[in-house]
Amino acid sequence: MSNSDNGAVLLENNPNTIVALQSEAGENSAIVNSSQEAPNKSSRPQSETGNDDTTTPEKKKRKTSKVWNEFTVVVMKDGTKKNQCNYCRARLAYQNTGSTTHLNRHMLTCGVRLATISGKTQQVLAIPTMEPDGRIGNLTSFRFDKEKVRDILAKMIIVHEYPFRMVEHTFFQLLMKTLNPKFESMSRVTVRSDCMKIYALEKKKIKALLGSVDRISLTSDLWTSNQTIGYMCLTAHFLDNDWNLQKRVLSFISMPPPHTGLMISDSIFSCLNDWGIENKISTITLDNASSNDSAVRHLKDSFTLKKSLFFDGKIFHVRCCAHILNIMVQDGLVVIHEIISKVRESVKYIKGSPARLHKFNEIARQLQLSTTKRLILDVSTRWNSTYAMLESALQFKDVFPRYHERDPNYKSVPSYEDWEKTDKIMEFLEVFNEATNVFSGYEYPTANLFLPEVWKIKELLELTTVDDCDYMKDMAFKMKDKFDKYWGECNLLMTIASILDPRYKMQLVIFCFSKIYLTEFEAKRKIDVVKDAIYDLYNYYVEMHKSQQPSQTNMDSGFSNKTSLLEKNKTKSRSEFDMWAQSVECVTPSKSDLDAYLEEGFDAVANSAEESKRPQPPGMVCYLQFFPRCIQCGTLLLVQLLDTSPRTDAVADWQQAAYSSIDL
Repeated sequence: MSNSDNGAVLLENNPNTIVALQSEAGENSAIVNSSQEAPNKSSRPQSETGNDDTTTPEKKKRKTSKVWNEFTVVVMKDGTKKNQCNYCRARLAYQNTGSTTHLNRHMLTCGVRLATISGKTQQVLAIPTMEPDGRIGNLTSFRFDKEKVRDILAKMIIVHEYPFRMVEHTFFQLLMKTLNPKFESMSRVTVRSDCMKIYALEKKKIKALLGSVDRISLTSDLWTSNQTIGYMCLTAHFLDNDWNLQKRVLSFISMPPPHTGLMISDSIFSCLNDWGIENKISTITLDNASSNDSAVRHLKDSFTLKKSLFFDGKIFHVRCCAHILNIMVQDGLVVIHEIISKVRESVKYIKGSPARLHKFNEIARQLQLSTTKRLILDVSTRWNSTYAMLESALQFKDVFPRYHERDPNYKSVPSYEDWEKTDKIMEFLEVFNEATNVFSGYEYPTANLFLPEVWKIKELLELTTVDDCDYMKDMAFKMKDKFDKYWGECNLLMTIASILDPRYKMQLVIFCFSKIYLTEFEAKRKIDVVKDAIYDLYNYYVEMHKSQQPSQTNMDSGFSNKTSLLEKNKTKSRSEFDMWAQSVECVTPSKSDLDAYLEEGFDAVANSAEESKRPQPPGMVCYLQFFPRCIQCGTLLLVQLLDTSPRTDAVADWQQAAYSSIDL
């Protein structure tokens, strides 16, 4: 980190969850009494003649200054010595030369000492605080703690991203002195050092937390700022021991060009080694850039060499569904690029001047249109912001031509036909906007919600390709090409997550695949692939669970001796019978937990009806009753599903169709 005034410290923990340090620096300091440093007199008497051959050790100089009655020498954690005032607990430099000038100067200005000597001391009471359970804390005496103030000040700068130089501002120091005269001013170098100490402490805590889990999923993104500086962020997602969804930022670094796949993979793997979690990675989610595909190949090779590639890499690379949706819609919007450009230029022109915006709102009020909603200017790289811009502009479509009559400089007014096309396109894009909102959820697992949305998009594209409007057909065909490229093949992680949702199980996959794939044979083949994958995953965890179990101990020696005698007395016919018995299934094998889970009935409509009646549980609910206990350390997107996940129209349509077509 640089020493610039506006430097910032990036904590690798959520700033809202910062906890106070568990110990203060002063509490762990070793106090050395000044009297202990006084030299011990030699107890050996000299000879009467004074000709003692033994060499007398050099005596330490006795501290005779009165100042040592007011100060105590303390040893800090780093081994350095400080002179601590016995009154205000301030720590001053320790001089090996024995100089006490600065100590005398402090004695003359120490407010606590002067008040104590004059006898005008008065105890200050601290205002009680509210406890988390609602109780009011006890009334206690207040004591100014310099170290605690520095700690809170450093955390304030981190959380609110204040510049380090703020502590040197005149009015900040005046404010602190007014609040408490004992506050000591500090430099930006000091507060930067305090921030870095908190960073190191929080990193140590996160490292311990990551060490307690077995499986971690990663998400990463790389982008270039408006200063042409490349950045990469790496985030870890995992389940803690209480089955709560956790996420932590592991790395936020500058990435110099070129941003090749090898450089990306090296940066990610170096970060994982630094945190000590290179053997715990289950999946990594990236966007669809070609460099990311190359990076995944290099990472797979690295994990394979370390024999730590989870599930043979079948679900290692997860393509960002929100990014797929974005590039799919962006390709479709090229068909109406001229209309979007007109609307964008119109919004930009009107919002470019307060006078124009005021005149625009006056016309809207004359037409009795609501002015509480404002025009929105989009970000061209994000299609959902373009959707929001068109949606807001449609509400004022009658205002734009009237404003054009009053402002001759306004040239990019959309025509009536443009608004008609925009209205129809917005109806078409509504499904994609809803899917984007579902895909972009971050406070709850969303993988179990993807499949119904993908089916709904596929169905909409198929219907639009036979639309009467040429521009709608062109848009649908362009989107369908991208759909087939990224979602034409079966997405294992998406389908497995849907199966692990007890509301849907295998029935949702059967229903959606029959809609997504054109032929019954193709749908059945994809369903078989999914079944094989989930059984392989189940068996993978079963074997991992068995390998973690302690080996069974041998029986006691007495039983072993009896067994050996029985073996010795076995006849040939008995041995042959034993061999035959082992080759024949005498008992019907019991079903696995996975078979039992998939064969259990489900009631999708009843679940929907009862969901609104029952109290909503706070937080996550784990549904993997059939997996071994060790599965809680498995892939994040597979092992934890939210019972209160929002249901979209696509899910509701499926539930209605499933209820009428499946024998429950």
